[in-house]
Amino acid sequence: MVKAYKVLMSKYFDEYSFVESNINSFNNFIEREMQRIVSENAEIIPTIIPHDVENFKIKLDKIWCEKPQITEADGSKRNIYPIEARLRKLTYSSPVYLEVAAYIDGVQRESFVTEIGKLPIMLKSKYCNIHGLKREDLIAHGEDPDDLGGYFILNGNERVLINVEDLAPNKLFINKSTTGPSKFIGKIFSERGSYRIPHTIEQMKNGLIYISFTRFRRVPIFVVIKALGLVKDQEIAQFISEEKQYDDIFVNMASLQEVKTEEDAIEYLAKKIGITQPKEIRFDKTREQLDRYLLPHLGLTQKDRIVKAYNLCKIIKRYLMVARDGIAPIDKDHYMNKRLKLSGDLMAELFRVNLRALVQDMLYNFQRLVKRGKFSSIKNIIREQLLTSRIKSAMATGVWVGGRKGISQNIDRVNDIATTSHLQRVVSLLTSTQENFEARALHPSHFGKLCPIETPEGTNIGLRKNLAFMCSITSEEYPEEKLKKILENIGVKPVI
Repeated sequence: MVKAYKVLMSKYFDEYSFVESNINSFNNFIEREMQRIVSENAEIIPTIIPHDVENFKIKLDKIWCEKPQITEADGSKRNIYPIEARLRKLTYSSPVYLEVAAYIDGVQRESFVTEIGKLPIMLKSKYCNIHGLKREDLIAHGEDPDDLGGYFILNGNERVLINVEDLAPNKLFINKSTTGPSKFIGKIFSERGSYRIPHTIEQMKNGLIYISFTRFRRVPIFVVIKALGLVKDQEIAQFISEEKQYDDIFVNMASLQEVKTEEDAIEYLAKKIGITQPKEIRFDKTREQLDRYLLPHLGLTQKDRIVKAYNLCKIIKRYLMVARDGIAPIDKDHYMNKRLKLSGDLMAELFRVNLRALVQDMLYNFQRLVKRGKFSSIKNIIREQLLTSRIKSAMATGVWVGGRKGISQNIDRVNDIATTSHLQRVVSLLTSTQENFEARALHPSHFGKLCPIETPEGTNIGLRKNLAFMCSITSEEYPEEKLKKILENIGVKPVI
């Protein structure tokens, strides 16, 4: 039995690496996520344009990355290998190229490919120069053939990105509250691209249910539903629950008798968030706030409003089932309700923020040149050092998007086991100074995913964990269109 077990283990690791998931995640970032992030910022429209032009638009198109290169003092370029980067205290990075075009009055006047910066490359990923090399070739290039990869080299230092454990987005979590006027609090983190909007659902002692998100602080949830286009009380009650009528629904409806139409609801919300402009502008701005910040994962356009209304009804139903019927709330500590952010996801966060900074810098440079009357080409407004220095700084210091610290760390090279452990580390975003007993405890759903033994003593116990040796993590999202077709084939029908 033991002999067969050893054969199986060795066969598994002949084909897969300990850090396979992290490498796949980084490959996914380069191949798919980078282009998706560029598509989010595809059009740049300056407010100040040359006086003889009616419309000016800058478009960002295709983005790609090459293998790591070095530019020597004489200007020559060549491929660089990790060992040279270590010895010469260099950053193992590759150039990132972007297609940029300028449209004047709807006609393309300029199109070119430019280098927008350099991106640190993960060792053993598809874009690494040692990817796919045989043992003999690795030795010939001065590399350790048994090195796992899965880390970066910045200024000669080996840096590893620590996997981050977080609650699953776009999912409703209801917990019992020990403080405040509401006995139960529902929370949902709605995530779409760069948006991550926390929503809070509370029920006061008088039975009224409120929702809070961005500028909307404790606004009646039934008013929001009516502002989204679902105005008939009977329809709202049916969408919340057909099989059981809750008294809370009628209490909420009775307290908002003056809000009968969609316009009344919009007016109510506009007053709540302090928009005091003329009626048309007031209505447009309030609707824009709802489109952009209310459950953005369901969509950001006008046609998505009714879907958001239906979802708010289902959220109310779930909340009342927990608060009134005693249904057990979702277990936050179950690993089904957690998501791991691997190196590719963390790099995507960093790239998204810094690409937006680059776009703002391009706008500033363009408008400054236009004001001086010196504008000639959009090639002059792109500073490649900006993206390079910002990404490099975050990875070298470990200070990440949102002010998180310790995401990037110097790899532990005490011995092979310590190195493997460091590459498999998982940290929680919870603070180590708080008790959080349930979050620190070993959960049955950790079986096969997390090591039940390896966690530090002291304040970080249970918050800093390690992946199980044979744990693999899916880094690619299943295509939404394929999923829709599968659901339609089994008889699921859309609500609209």
